[in-house]
Amino acid sequence: MLTLFHAPESRSGRIVWLLEELGASHEIEYVDIFRALSGTGKADPANPHPDGKVPALLHDGALVTESAAIALYLTDLFPKANLGAPVGSPERAAYLSWLAWTAGEMEPAYWSRIRGETEADPLARKRYDAVNVRVLGALEHGPWLMGHRFTAVDVMVGSAMLWGREFAPQSAAMDVWLARLSDRPGNLLAAAKDAAPPPLAEVA
Repeated sequence: MLTLFHAPESRSGRIVWLLEELGASHEIEYVDIFRALSGTGKADPANPHPDGKVPALLHDGALVTESAAIALYLTDLFPKANLGAPVGSPERAAYLSWLAWTAGEMEPAYWSRIRGETEADPLARKRYDAVNVRVLGALEHGPWLMGHRFTAVDVMVGSAMLWGREFAPQSAAMDVWLARLSDRPGNLLAAAKDAAPPPLAEVA
């Protein structure tokens, strides 16, 4: 059994999306988290993540945390969905690089942009510009980030870009790609599951 510990309107939404794309049977446990931007929320004792964050994935008693690790774990677990790159395949090296790059380079660069650091720090601006060059360069060979097929990389990077489109550069190619992502049935299904359902007392 796969159980995803998820907080609405957080980074774990991309794992909800990935699970829908994989067609994987799963349960969602909605938990609270501390949200640094607003200063709201708090660590939830029901959340098994050691840092009180999301996402956290429990699979038959085994706990996986961090989005990139979860994406790799799930695409290896469901190879027939063809959203990853199996060990020994020609695409494996690029796939692993993209996943690690998303967490190690793209997200920090965009947080710097959101916090306004790219306007005052030349190194932050250089890092942010390099991220955009990489994404836009990949889309030139698209229609997806890894070329001819949609993968978990598009979910990982695309979810962040959809959320923070105003912080990304103007680009027709990016707009087309994001529109394509927005229209995917898996994304639409995930959006419907993002918020926790109301308590039974409110439904009755």
